[in-house]
Amino acid sequence: MARVEDSNLTVEECGFSFSFTDFPEDVQLCVLSFLMPSEIATFACTSKRFVSLCRNDDKLWFAMCDRRWGLKTQITKWVKGDTSYKLLYKTLSEWENLIGFWRRSGTGTTDISSPLLIFFEWGSSCLTGSRVSPSNNGTYNVIKAPFLFMSLSSEGQEVIFLDPDGRSELYEDFSNSRCFDYLEKDLIPVNLSFMGKTHFVVEEDLTFGYSNSRGQRRNGVQRSSSSANLVLEDGGVGDVDSIEPEFGSPGSLPDRLMSEIYQYFANRTSPVRDRSSRRQRRKEKERQARRKWEAQHFVKIVNYSHTHSRPLQGLWKGLYDDLNLGLYLVEYDGIGGISCRKVWNSSENIASYGPVFWTSSTSFVESPFSAEEESLYYSRIHHRPLPATDFILECSSLRESNTVSRILSVNSSFDLVIPHLAGATANPRHVEGRVWQYVDGTFGFGFLRDNFIIDLKHVSENGSLVDAVEFSGH
Repeated sequence: MARVEDSNLTVEECGFSFSFTDFPEDVQLCVLSFLMPSEIATFACTSKRFVSLCRNDDKLWFAMCDRRWGLKTQITKWVKGDTSYKLLYKTLSEWENLIGFWRRSGTGTTDISSPLLIFFEWGSSCLTGSRVSPSNNGTYNVIKAPFLFMSLSSEGQEVIFLDPDGRSELYEDFSNSRCFDYLEKDLIPVNLSFMGKTHFVVEEDLTFGYSNSRGQRRNGVQRSSSSANLVLEDGGVGDVDSIEPEFGSPGSLPDRLMSEIYQYFANRTSPVRDRSSRRQRRKEKERQARRKWEAQHFVKIVNYSHTHSRPLQGLWKGLYDDLNLGLYLVEYDGIGGISCRKVWNSSENIASYGPVFWTSSTSFVESPFSAEEESLYYSRIHHRPLPATDFILECSSLRESNTVSRILSVNSSFDLVIPHLAGATANPRHVEGRVWQYVDGTFGFGFLRDNFIIDLKHVSENGSLVDAVEFSGH
């Protein structure tokens, strides 16, 4: 009997060879689940026997959905009726861009039905967008109230409902698919139209319940025809699926503008068209009279959480100078600077978006610190709410406060909005400040002209809101 003298022989040198077809089907499906839909389509073109494998909805496309979103939502609860996992993969790929914080663009109203800040997160079988606002009860709590519910119907259609009253009890109903009777729940069917990746519009769907020329409901997520970069591949196998352009929802700016242009020229040349246009305008007025929600635009807060290279970046919460809880947004700009702005003041219930501090240098001073820097820190008191108490100004000491790991010099908002106040005639202490980063990753800031430090805390961590309390009342 021959012996293998060299244990380092390769498979080919031993006379053995394996191909992808030699693996069991379960192993093949596991390998394919790591691919993207476009790669699946390309792979299916290599062999006829792989076409049926790539079309396996219950195994391959379920595995792809579960691998990508299985730890964030319950994949099996999304699929019901005629919904396929392939369709689910495409839908969740589009909706995944919504995860995170969005702020309202424009003035609008201050009523709760018109939220200033929305936080999208995964539910068990839906995507939810919640209103987020700072509390005014003397704590770091933020108020969370339902706003949008997004899911798939049993026919595989995207359905989006808006809750104008922020009722928390409807979340469970929607997750269990019991709130599609929106008339009884007073929910408003809406369309969500993307305008690029960082801007969307929420409009009431006045055509909900009706069918378009293909018998499909139009409620759902729409794409702007100019946003070609957002069109995801359908993931068809064996051939390239045709993708038809989707336009804005009824009444959106592109459709309405083209309709008005067409009617203008038609009215000048055709009396018949003039009568038809009057009927259309009358129907449009009747439809507008039924409107319960005015269209709102929202812009994404792209970098709402910190990173290792950008430790101060993100959305933070802390006390303003008036001792009311507010939200701060810290951003790193393209020229190496850091800016901090106020996003929302709970006492005024408005989006102020005013500048707070700015620096052109991101070089921190590391420990140990000079005696002067230690004096600047220890001589100040902290604006920091304590649980179950009113606002308290907590004295600073090495034992009572967070340990400072490093320090950054900043300038006040005067340099941003009133440059001459930072000139030679102004006291440098009026515009100079510090950021004290603590060992736990949070930070506080203050200016030399003041005797206090505003300590900031994370609004969200690991995809969830921190210190969130459900909204009660109207």
